[in-house]
Amino acid sequence: MLTFSSLSLRRGTRLLIKDASFTIYRGEKVGIVGKNGTGKSSLLALMLGELQPDAGSFDRPSQLILAHVAQELDATDQTAIDFVMDGDAELRTTEEAIARAEQTNDGNKLGELHARYAAIGGYDARSRAGKLLHGLGFGPEDENRAIREFSGGWRVRLNVAQALMCRSDLLLLDEPTNHLDLDAVIWLEEWLRTYPGTLLMIAHDREFLDRSVNRIVHLEQGAARIYTGNYSKFEEQRAEQLAQQQSMYERQQREIKHMMSFVERFKAKASKARQAQSRIKALERMERIAPAHVDSEFEFSFLPPDKLPQPLLTLDDQSAGYADRIVLSSIGMTIAPGSRIALLGRNGAGKSTMMKLLAGELASTSGKRTEARDLRIGYFAQHQLEQLSVDESPLAHLKRLGGSAAARATEQELRSFLGKFGFSGDRVFEPVGPFSGGEKARLVLALVSYIRPNLLLLDEPTNHLDLEMRQALAIALQDFDAAVVLVSHDRHLLRAVADELILVDQGKARVFDGDLDDYARWFTTREQQEEQEIEAKSGANSAEQKKQRKREEAEQRNRLSGFRSQIARLEKEMAKHQGELAELESALASPEIYQEQNKSRLLQLLDSQRTLKQKLETAETAWLEESEKLEKAAAEFS
Repeated sequence: MLTFSSLSLRRGTRLLIKDASFTIYRGEKVGIVGKNGTGKSSLLALMLGELQPDAGSFDRPSQLILAHVAQELDATDQTAIDFVMDGDAELRTTEEAIARAEQTNDGNKLGELHARYAAIGGYDARSRAGKLLHGLGFGPEDENRAIREFSGGWRVRLNVAQALMCRSDLLLLDEPTNHLDLDAVIWLEEWLRTYPGTLLMIAHDREFLDRSVNRIVHLEQGAARIYTGNYSKFEEQRAEQLAQQQSMYERQQREIKHMMSFVERFKAKASKARQAQSRIKALERMERIAPAHVDSEFEFSFLPPDKLPQPLLTLDDQSAGYADRIVLSSIGMTIAPGSRIALLGRNGAGKSTMMKLLAGELASTSGKRTEARDLRIGYFAQHQLEQLSVDESPLAHLKRLGGSAAARATEQELRSFLGKFGFSGDRVFEPVGPFSGGEKARLVLALVSYIRPNLLLLDEPTNHLDLEMRQALAIALQDFDAAVVLVSHDRHLLRAVADELILVDQGKARVFDGDLDDYARWFTTREQQEEQEIEAKSGANSAEQKKQRKREEAEQRNRLSGFRSQIARLEKEMAKHQGELAELESALASPEIYQEQNKSRLLQLLDSQRTLKQKLETAETAWLEESEKLEKAAAEFS
């Protein structure tokens, strides 16, 4: 279905992929993985036609319907649900054809088009779009909101929904779980599981990949290698290959060492010169095996806190919200050193509000908060990425925000610390404005770590982070001695770190009795119940909606009929005036009418002509106005 033959791709002068050959077959679900800069996004750009091969070729069927998530979305007045429905291009094309056929009263064509409309699910399209929006976290009240009213993260979700609305043969997704919460990720997994087409996806979420793909394309050092199975299977196979590669490398190195030793010992002896020369040629011909390289470029730890008071923080019967709206009430929680808590809950339930309440950024409206005297909170949230000073470097940020410890440290110590988060060399001196989302997230994590917190609050810390950095973060949190409260859609991180789950739901927070798999089942059951309720309500309303629609159509038909009758009356009136004018002009064309004895008759005819012209002009103006009204009403009706 998709064929890559001896493919090479460059970005500028940099060779990303070299001489790659592989085939992706119809219906396969493929994950594309590799370090940043190995060509993952370039491979998708190639399939979208945005890049051309530098060598080799890429072939796909010409009739293939391709869907992908747009990178941007303009702030327009179009409603969310109409925007999502635009994703089904055939649906919109058929609707436009129906409108044209209705204007021309082409009955045969209308019959064919309505049959086609039914075949492509046109009558259920709005419901289908609504389900996509609901699954991605939108409420029923959001469907008719204008796009301009949504924030950037929600517009990303709208783009995802529009791509899923397309009845595609091939779906391309680039980090689709960014800006999604856990509930939306669980829903998207299920949607992709039943997607009948071919899927190619870049993702940095291990568990999401495990549940969504059955094949992996791994990009590394210019090569593209194919693995059968999900991400966990890929890791197993790759580990075996690396172990074998390292063993072969070490064996080859021993052989090279032995041959070089022979050459050094005997190259000066005439009797052994031929044999030494033979080994030199063998060494030149030998295809060298590279050493296995699996080390991550990220290896950091959270600095140990200076003090660990017991308990760190207690909330007693607290409530919190915004303006006149209470989001959380009766919140009770005690956080001690060693606490490992994950907050679960659907979008909008109040998880981020809970994190702000714990961080002290949001004042409670009631209840009591008790902090340990030596409490030191390290708070990571997505809005902090936007609060970085675009003109400052990572080093400047650390010097400014690192407190007294940064003031005492040498520049080399600060640079060494930043190097563990991937900022090395001149990168520590560059302004952060052009940095990627992942680089900004790493910098904020570094700043949070440096202050030696004894309570870490992490709200979606893995957004924009690649697989290696996520793994480094999980390891660092496992080794952290203090307390952690975490909100994340990355279940691998949650499983690795959290030992207590708290469900935020309907304004309350309670311990969730179960694990993440139990939560997924709870969420799916609840989603199904809500969808059934929506469908039942829709069914109850459909009869009344149908009656209302018929009443509106009848009223509109009456309006159209009134316009047509008025136009017909005006056309008869204009025809009458034109006939009378023709008779007058015929009389005025006679030379006799201008004789002196016919002067009074001439004046009478001229006066009648002037009156008829005025009447005709009035009728024509009215006809134009009624015609415009009819055209507008007909367009609204269609």
